[in-house]
Amino acid sequence: MKLFGKIAVIAAGVGALGAAVATPALAHHSFAMFDQTTKLAKAQVTVAEFRFTNPHSFVVVNVTEGSKVTRYVLECSSVNMLRKSGWKFNTIKPGDKVDITYYPLRNGKPGGMLNSIKVPDGRTLSSW
Repeated sequence: MKLFGKIAVIAAGVGALGAAVATPALAHHSFAMFDQTTKLAKAQVTVAEFRFTNPHSFVVVNVTEGSKVTRYVLECSSVNMLRKSGWKFNTIKPGDKVDITYYPLRNGKPGGMLNSIKVPDGRTLSSW
């Protein structure tokens, strides 16, 4: 096999390996599970938990509708991105009443991707 042919075979192999490794990473960072065509809002929900962590932070809230309380898990961006938007580790705490907008999960379960949150001091913060 000539030198050019060997290089082409090696390049094709490296490219195929790269594609195989990249596919799971792309799936992990996909937002396909969220319905980004529908933005929902909930007012005066109660913060149950705030996880200010990497690679994604989470806000867990209790939503009261009638006599039923439902827990929503809302995904946010990384700590670094949240800090750039004005968040701190103690921006919200359990028991705080907040207003939220979010993109719901496509599977209909309670939760989604947090879009914005109005915190107790009156600021509205982005989560991405």
